Amino acid sequence: MNVQNIVAVDLGASSGRVMLGQWQSSNQHLALREIRRFSNKRHNHGGYDCWDLEDLYQHILQGLHQLTSEGITPDSIGIDTWGVDFVLLDKFGKRVGETVSYRDKRTEGVMERAIAQFGQEDIFQRTGIQFLPFNTLYQCRALHEQQSEWLKDTQHILMIPDYLHYRLTGKMNCEYTNATTTQLWNISTGEWDKGLCQWAGIDPQWLGKPTSPGNTIGHWNNSEGLAIPVIAVATHDTASAVLATPLDSEEDAYLSSGTWSLMGVEYHHPFLNTAAMEANITNEGGAEGFRVLKNIMGLWLLQKLCQEHHIDDLTALIESAKNEPSCVSLINPNDHRFINPVSMCDEIQKACREQGMPIPQTSASIARTIFDSLALLYQQTLGLLEKLYAKKIKRLHIVGGGCQNPLLNQLCADACQIPVHAGLSEASTLGNIGCQLIALGEFKDVGDYRSHLKQHFPIQVYTPTTNMSLQDNRSRFSALTHSHQEQTYVKL
Repeated sequence: MNVQNIVAVDLGASSGRVMLGQWQSSNQHLALREIRRFSNKRHNHGGYDCWDLEDLYQHILQGLHQLTSEGITPDSIGIDTWGVDFVLLDKFGKRVGETVSYRDKRTEGVMERAIAQFGQEDIFQRTGIQFLPFNTLYQCRALHEQQSEWLKDTQHILMIPDYLHYRLTGKMNCEYTNATTTQLWNISTGEWDKGLCQWAGIDPQWLGKPTSPGNTIGHWNNSEGLAIPVIAVATHDTASAVLATPLDSEEDAYLSSGTWSLMGVEYHHPFLNTAAMEANITNEGGAEGFRVLKNIMGLWLLQKLCQEHHIDDLTALIESAKNEPSCVSLINPNDHRFINPVSMCDEIQKACREQGMPIPQTSASIARTIFDSLALLYQQTLGLLEKLYAKKIKRLHIVGGGCQNPLLNQLCADACQIPVHAGLSEASTLGNIGCQLIALGEFKDVGDYRSHLKQHFPIQVYTPTTNMSLQDNRSRFSALTHSHQEQTYVKL
């Protein structure tokens, strides 16, 4: 029986996994197996919030060596991660300085200065990327101002997955989908924007020339001396997740639900008009056209609640939250205050107090506040997309780990009043594997692969019900979001 062994390394902002996809073309069966799971913890170094990339790389190697010990030889390997963060290398390919996390506070005020100098419309027309204070553009400027000594020896800048691919192969590659998240890529010229790079204090040549997903970067030599192809998948994890989402038509939208929630549509051209800019929509590269989407803070809030209250049984917490009254208290999940607070629970309670709302006290009531608020933000975001898209969205696909939250899925269907198709909890892994299988000739294109996933992986449909509490609180939530900090940089 001919089996293709595909290794997908999927790194999120809180955890990472080495996954094995075993594809049997004879019976069209794709099996997934988790080889290794590990935490991805930030640490303080020199006063900065940093990633421990060496620890992540060692976990990746341990997962690969475990396969070798089982007698499994991978046919290919690919890595996807979160976006915007990067690694500096010198002319010898050695790391320079630290890999500072996007959640570090060094970029405070930098975005506002960029907008004051260039103008919001100019930056958006150049890049098509939404204004978030931790975008690579602002991180590089902060680096230039605060750690300029790191740049003296810099000759290369690699995004996180490109760096990890480099560690495996010794070959440098710049993958397109992740490059477009930086707000340094000019969406019109198809090149790095020289003006923005100059302002950020970096040489565009350090970034390399982006390549489309699917090319073989080089090879990793396993302990038996076999050269295993390393393929540049859609290395931004959301790009991989969308690649695996079974979108059927232009009337479908997706919600990649995890630490972040990314809601959007797949389209053949970007939206660069004023309305898109004011809605803080982003246009990122995908395996198929553009991912026109909006970032939502997502389940990061729930993850921090569980961490602070030492909750291991998420299913029990969701069931308890289900029994809490709906929409007693609401927050705007996208408020900057929730990016990296000292205590998420304290910050949520403080936000409720400031709005004159009842203060949630228990884990269940805080979780219910998060779920109701996310559902209303999903509805609001869907409305923005429909206006830009000039189409009625008739179905929402929820993929990623968040699709396993039945309460939030139903609340989403009730708030948006459209069917929600929830499934593919391992969407980024499946997209990673799919990109490799397409590169290896097992599927002809993305559409072919999506058809396979739709037929062979379970999807649960949530039908909208009449949830008067959500409907009655739309105006209340809208007023709350209009006072949100996002508006201060969208409409400076």
